[in-house]
Amino acid sequence: MTTESDRAIEAASGDLIALSHSIHAEPELAFEEHRSAAKVVEVLREHGFEVRTGIADLPTAFDARYGSGELVLAFLAEYDALPGIGHACGHNIIAAAAAGAGIGLAALADELGVTVRVIGTPAEETGGGKVLMLERGVFDDVGAAMMVHPGPQDITGATSLALADIAVEYEGREAHASAAPEYGLNAADAATVAQVAVGLLRQHLHPGQQIHGIVAQGGIAPNIVPSHTELLYYLRAGTSELLDDLVERARNCFAAGALATGCTHRIRTVSPTYTELTPDPWLVQAYREEIIDLGRRPLPVEEEGARPLGSTDMGNVTNVVPGIHPVIGLDSGGAVTHQAAFAAACVTESADRAVLDGARALAATAVRAATDPVHRARLLEQVG
Repeated sequence: MTTESDRAIEAASGDLIALSHSIHAEPELAFEEHRSAAKVVEVLREHGFEVRTGIADLPTAFDARYGSGELVLAFLAEYDALPGIGHACGHNIIAAAAAGAGIGLAALADELGVTVRVIGTPAEETGGGKVLMLERGVFDDVGAAMMVHPGPQDITGATSLALADIAVEYEGREAHASAAPEYGLNAADAATVAQVAVGLLRQHLHPGQQIHGIVAQGGIAPNIVPSHTELLYYLRAGTSELLDDLVERARNCFAAGALATGCTHRIRTVSPTYTELTPDPWLVQAYREEIIDLGRRPLPVEEEGARPLGSTDMGNVTNVVPGIHPVIGLDSGGAVTHQAAFAAACVTESADRAVLDGARALAATAVRAATDPVHRARLLEQVG
């Protein structure tokens, strides 16, 4: 049965590669992906999908459906870019592969008794689009949720870190930095004390805990004591429990900056908290076998957990719905994600192959899920 799926993807290959390149050429940031989402929707409608846009009160989210079977299998499309360096995380490939997988499985939807969904999920890099969609019921009827993410090598059982995305603001009092510094409360000093405290904390972190940030606002002029500063920080950990521990310890570091300088401070959440990926073992193994059949050589299983792939809001989905988030490899010339050179690699011949191989492997994995009596029943039962 996968042959028919493969034929459908091959027939649509020109559309899928063009879609990947077009999204790449016009990068859009979180919750602003209007052109990108529209491009994916157009391709899916041309291939017979019924599409609702603006779902879950998110203008750049969509839900495309084909078929009416009792088992709902979803492929997730991301299409937001990074500020300054565009599609250096390859979300153009994710979107095109998801569309391709949906088109491939749609060719067998009636035969397999499935409903195919391609769900457009905005704001993965920051904003937590999937978290909001999960909370608003978008995944309530989904038996399994699948997607592929590009990277320098194939990884089938990819893992990620839980993530807290926060901003820390300090409020002090401005004064002339030379003529009357004693009248000032230096918010930049508060930020400096906090950064030193965080730096010292790092030597005592648990394995897998990470903390990194930038100064988003540091003052306006050298001769004015800064009255306002802002730090942006990502806190990560291998589990949600370890993340909670890190957040508490980091809060104390940020409070130290305010205490030492007499400033006040406020911590706010920028994006919803991302939980760690918990991929479904059976789906991972099915995908692994399919990708090997395509001639790919994924990272050995025993090495997969050595380096988590940053953080993703797909983690939240996989903690509720059986799912996978494998990495589809491409030749990036040694570049890694979030580098400009990786963005350039995401529209090469190797990247185009990643789109089509990712679509084929996802669709074939979905076919396995629909035709295996034990796992079909399992996926249906978890929805009920």
